[in-house]
Amino acid sequence: MTKATWNNVILAESDQCEIVEGNYYFPHDSIKKEYFKESDTHTNCFWKGEASYYTIEVNGEENKDAAWYYPTPKEKAQNIKNYVAFWKGIKVEK
Repeated sequence: MTKATWNNVILAESDQCEIVEGNYYFPHDSIKKEYFKESDTHTNCFWKGEASYYTIEVNGEENKDAAWYYPTPKEKAQNIKNYVAFWKGIKVEK
């Protein structure tokens, strides 16, 4: 089971992760949605497409844009459509 944690709280856990460029992407239904807030931030990857971001909030602390996902990925990245990946100090471990 792969888990994503921050501030001693499990944000996501799954046995169905996809690994792309060294990042674990969690299925959308495996995240604990109460910790995720939509962000206005978007970035572009030349082969995956436009990424959208979540700000993580745990116990009153925010980690801005610490999770991202691809709602409409390009053809070669369809396996991570709406899967969520993490950075900015969020610990991902198997």
